[in-house]
Order: sequence, then C-alpha cells, then structure tokens
Amino acid sequence: MKLIVEILLMGLAVFLGAKIVPGVQVDGYGSAIIAAVLIALANSTIGLILRVFTFPINFLTLGLMSFIISVLMIMLVDYLMAGFNTTGFWAAALLAIAIAIIKAVFGAIAGSDKD
Repeated sequence: MKLIVEILLMGLAVFLGAKIVPGVQVDGYGSAIIAAVLIALANSTIGLILRVFTFPINFLTLGLMSFIISVLMIMLVDYLMAGFNTTGFWAAALLAIAIAIIKAVFGAIAGSDKD
C-alpha cells in the first residue's frame, strides 16, 4: 500500500512540477504517473550504473554528478514518452529541483513513518 501511495505522490510531484516549471509539459495526471514510474525505473537501473561508474567524479564534485545523472534520466523519459515533454537540459534541471522540493514538502507533511 505504501508503494502505491509513493507512486501517486511522485506522479503528483511531476504534475505540479510541470505546472510550475516553464518548458515542461505533461498531458495529464495519468501521463504524470507514468512519467514518474519511468523516471524512478530509469534512476534505479541506468542511473545506478552511471552513479557507480562516476563515483570518483561524484565524490570530487560533492554530489553534483548525481544531480546531472537525474536530469539525464528525466531527459531519457522525455525521449521515450509522448505525453511528457521538456524543452532541454535546463528545463529538466529545474523540474528535478522542483520535484525534489515538492517531495520534501510531502515528506514533511506526512512525517516520518517508522515501520
């Protein structure tokens, strides 16, 4: 049940981020949920592999490389999906920041749930 709630909140974060960030367009809430799932899958598979290979650079840049990899995963989902569009790297970067802030707000509202 918690996984379903996380997916729905991530979809809402993508949907709200698309409304806030200029240059990002989502066709609807259903497309936002699909985009959120694809972004999560891309980050957990391809992104993880890239983070392992770029660990020394990531260490030297204090985590900036991880952010760039997350932006690249958003751009990959943009390329793969028709209902989710970004205008370029900077729009995807602003969307990644907006999603992170929105998810942090959701986390603060929900509180810490220790299972």
